[in-house]
Amino acid sequence: MVPQEWFLSAGERANPRSELPIWTSGNLAEPLIHGVAYFDRLVREVEALEAGDHLFFTDWRGDPDQRMRPDGPTVAQLFARAAQRGVIVKGLVWRSHLDALAYSEEENRNVSEVISAAGGEVLLDQRVRRGGAHHQKLVVLRHPRSPERDIAFAGGIDLCHSRRDDADHHGDPQTVRMSAQYGDRPPWHDVQLAVRGPVVGALDTTFRERWTDPMPLDSENPLAYLRDRLRGADLRPDPLPDQPPDPPACGPHHVQVLRTYPAVRPRYSFAPDGERTVARGYTKAVRRARRLIYLEDQYLWSTEVADLFARALREQPDLHLIAVVPRHPDVDGRLALPPNTVGREQALSLCEKAAPDRVHIFDLENHAGTPVYVHAKVCVVDDVWACVGSDNFNRRSWTHDSELSCAVVDGTRDHRDPVDPAGTGDGARVFARDLRLRLLREHLDRDPDGGEDADLLDPADAVAAVTAAADALQRWYDGGRVGPRPPGRLRPHRPERLPWYTRAWALPVYRLVYDPDGRPLAARRAGTW
Repeated sequence: MVPQEWFLSAGERANPRSELPIWTSGNLAEPLIHGVAYFDRLVREVEALEAGDHLFFTDWRGDPDQRMRPDGPTVAQLFARAAQRGVIVKGLVWRSHLDALAYSEEENRNVSEVISAAGGEVLLDQRVRRGGAHHQKLVVLRHPRSPERDIAFAGGIDLCHSRRDDADHHGDPQTVRMSAQYGDRPPWHDVQLAVRGPVVGALDTTFRERWTDPMPLDSENPLAYLRDRLRGADLRPDPLPDQPPDPPACGPHHVQVLRTYPAVRPRYSFAPDGERTVARGYTKAVRRARRLIYLEDQYLWSTEVADLFARALREQPDLHLIAVVPRHPDVDGRLALPPNTVGREQALSLCEKAAPDRVHIFDLENHAGTPVYVHAKVCVVDDVWACVGSDNFNRRSWTHDSELSCAVVDGTRDHRDPVDPAGTGDGARVFARDLRLRLLREHLDRDPDGGEDADLLDPADAVAAVTAAADALQRWYDGGRVGPRPPGRLRPHRPERLPWYTRAWALPVYRLVYDPDGRPLAARRAGTW
């Protein structure tokens, strides 16, 4: 098995203007499950930076007062202190829509100003498609004098409120406003990836391409540009230090960096027609699936995305899909809730019609019965290809906003039976299988060290074990919660079906506002990514 059987080729990437490598080898990827693990690791790595080292980051939302550990430091303190030590700190944070629309305009401006005042440079970046967002969550730490210490973090976890939760899922004490269904302290499930090796250079390149793009920072919003000029905001990125050589090889993992950039005017210098390697990468991997696609996602919307799974299910009679999604959207209200509901309802219906007995959708709760908001964006295909990133399974993430994900194929075979679950000769791989098992152990209340994996290794056995646990918990609820609560945190996902008159207005709002299409017109007409 060679990486090109799973990874996109240069031609399939279809963006020759980017300097991003096709993929890199010799890396070490480590999943950090939950914000507590990520934040603690980030503090340790940033506090070890010295004068002349690099700290580059991008984010969708940054809360300057978010505590990284129970006793601090906060996000702003951590990065500002690094800048004060002489670390070169550069950041790109999405400008955001208005706070009145439940976004983070003021918070993102504050994190920019605090870190910049300490000697860093954090810019508010609105180089997006109209109505779009920069959704990448990336931190790159370079040590020019000690490249073997270089590390980067990419995935689904923002540097903001509600993200610092752990395996018990009691929620972050610092919260964002969400649907009342999640309580005053919403439980939060998320995943970030820590990577070392040459892929750090590829992620450094990703940051540098955005930083040096000549498009004005406020190109999408002239009024915001005028307001920033009056406030004296920094609107011109300063030059970056020279990019260090790639770090040395340090592990067995092949990693392909996947991205989304929309087709915009003026054009991105590094992606004149946009880039849709997230969509193309998933398409290639899903078409190779034979036994099991395991995914966790915040949305799982869009008929275009669901059709990819539906076709794979129809073509492969032994293929199962397990998806873990939030029980409820993150918003409620008569106007906001229906468009958030109708997209998933439509997508799940399409998949279930393709293979009613092989589509298994679950949501998650903690042991108190409070729903857990699933914000993770994870996919594992046949225990070979795994992806962790910022992109959701919807048209917006695959075409319209900026996104960043890392697909991993481990060079190390997993020798636990079945050694080749798909029967293709690729063989199960350690990274992908371990990621799937770690997530399932938590959801099923299994031994976190892997002592109870016998019925989770084979795809068919895993489907049976997960389904049985979720059904048992649901029966306990249906029976009035009599007796001990069964182990596990998954329940069958039972979405509410909207009446026709609500669907009549919610569906076009969902398509136009919540899940827009950022492809060039020719790609839309052809139905391609």
